[in-house]
Amino acid sequence: MAFALPRSLTRAAAALNPLAPLRQRFQRWWQARLPLSDTLVLTQRNVYILPTGSGWMLALTLAVLLVASINYQLNLGYLLTFLLAGSVVVGMHICHANLRGLTLHLKAPEPHFMGSSTAFEVQLTSERKTPRYGIGLAVHTPGKAAHHWAYADVPAQGQCRVQVAFRPERRGLHPVPHLTAETRFPLGTFRVWTYWRPAAQVLVYPAPESPAPPLPPGEPRATGTGAAQSQGIGEFDGVRAYRRGDPLKLVVWKKAAKSLATGTDDLVSRDAQQAQRHELWLDPARAALPDHEARISRLTAWVLQADRLGLDYGLRLPGVEIAPDSGAAHRMRCLEALALC
Repeated sequence: MAFALPRSLTRAAAALNPLAPLRQRFQRWWQARLPLSDTLVLTQRNVYILPTGSGWMLALTLAVLLVASINYQLNLGYLLTFLLAGSVVVGMHICHANLRGLTLHLKAPEPHFMGSSTAFEVQLTSERKTPRYGIGLAVHTPGKAAHHWAYADVPAQGQCRVQVAFRPERRGLHPVPHLTAETRFPLGTFRVWTYWRPAAQVLVYPAPESPAPPLPPGEPRATGTGAAQSQGIGEFDGVRAYRRGDPLKLVVWKKAAKSLATGTDDLVSRDAQQAQRHELWLDPARAALPDHEARISRLTAWVLQADRLGLDYGLRLPGVEIAPDSGAAHRMRCLEALALC
């Protein structure tokens, strides 16, 4: 029975390797030589080939067959040896040509939340009159870490799309990680690969706190007069019966759910005049948490909750203040500010 070592122990063992610093320095130097581009055309200059483990074993087998044929003067042994050697040479040419001439294009990645995997969509285009088989794409991981390959076949003079999974470890704006493409078609005795440094960047939003806490109370407007302090968005003091034509964002859905649970269908709406006297401002001071990342996570949850309820809300961060508003564009602007703060 085989046991897999934890990832932390694997990294620690790799760090104790005396050749690890030299390998890392070489990788940084090599990767710095690669140009930044969202479109890569594979040519003789950026496609590499080496035998696989199976290829080395086949070479050893051919050597043994050749020595045995020479010692025992076996004509059929010569025929088998040279036939296999010719197949290996042809397979090497086909394998290299299977990747050479391919065009890789990365579509702009969409923002996503930290902790969730995202998929980069890469378009493979071939101008060759024959199809290409077994093209694999993956995020390049240094060392001996396992790659998570996504394989596809490219039709003749056509294109296909491949999605490569990536899981960032922190929020913010990050460059798209280095990608690698390879093929071992047709015999698996040779590995043909390339490295790619995309120029695009991906925005990672903070992970929202779950479960989301209640929204903080609204602040009185500077021009508001004679308004009682609101106890919190979603628990307004002023509510009234639902009127035909009221916007859906004014319906108190929490009270509507309670009414339906009790067998009634009475809907209530927020008093627009009462709501106009208060503004919902989200800032780290209201999160009431000691850790900075925990406060950012709570603010993210509040932004999503306020947007889901259709409320106008503003965001205050150190050096940034976004005026109260609503809508998808406002939500994305607030999430971007939280990701970059």
